Amino acid sequence: MSKINSIKKRFVFRFYAELNDFLPEQRRQREFEEWFKTPINVGDTLVSFGIPFSEVDLILVNGESANVKHSLKEKDRVSVYPQFESMDIRGQTQLRKIPLRETKFILDCHLGKLTRYLRMLGFDCFYKNQMDDEAIIDKSLHEGRIILTRDKLLLKSERITHAYYLRSIEKHEQLREVVQKFDLYQQFKSFSRCISCNAKLQVVDKKWVKTRVDEDTYRIFDRFFYCTVCDKVFWKGSHFKRMENYIRDLLKER
Repeated sequence: MSKINSIKKRFVFRFYAELNDFLPEQRRQREFEEWFKTPINVGDTLVSFGIPFSEVDLILVNGESANVKHSLKEKDRVSVYPQFESMDIRGQTQLRKIPLRETKFILDCHLGKLTRYLRMLGFDCFYKNQMDDEAIIDKSLHEGRIILTRDKLLLKSERITHAYYLRSIEKHEQLREVVQKFDLYQQFKSFSRCISCNAKLQVVDKKWVKTRVDEDTYRIFDRFFYCTVCDKVFWKGSHFKRMENYIRDLLKER
């Protein structure tokens, strides 16, 4: 039996769109053959190629929808697709069992600036400078949060259900990438969350902040926001104006 199981068999693979980012150059955007010892399932092959399960939304084996536990037979053709945003594949996919009804994120320790930008747009974003991978995954599962990360090793966990690997390294480009990937254009709620702690902000009367801000700020601005957790006052200053202009650019791109 062990001699039979050790025989390598040929399979054909094709990965689509951004899944190619995880493949070496010579295997991108084309069919390629690979030999594996059998028995083997789809999930085992994805792991060997370094493809995170959380990035995959549809797997076709010989044109039929399959899941990661599907056992492969010699000469099977495997097509793997990333998460779909504009196409309804609920009748086809066997992977995405539980859709998220609310867009919430948890970001790894490398994405502090992106966290502040997403919070400025009103998105619920959990972030801690020191948090290990298992703690991130636990919180993601418990609170229904999408993991945003630049760490490919983190995404190798089979426990992850919703996650995205950021290709960009510059904070503005990362924000554009997330907004486009998850189609967040209709969910912007600027100045509804504290950029420091993620708590919801309250609109406060101008007179209430008179002793909390400098004279020029009090004179120039009329609308103020208060975080009860941080005890901080916010207003739509120059930084926010730049963000507003950036948001307009994002909407134009759409």
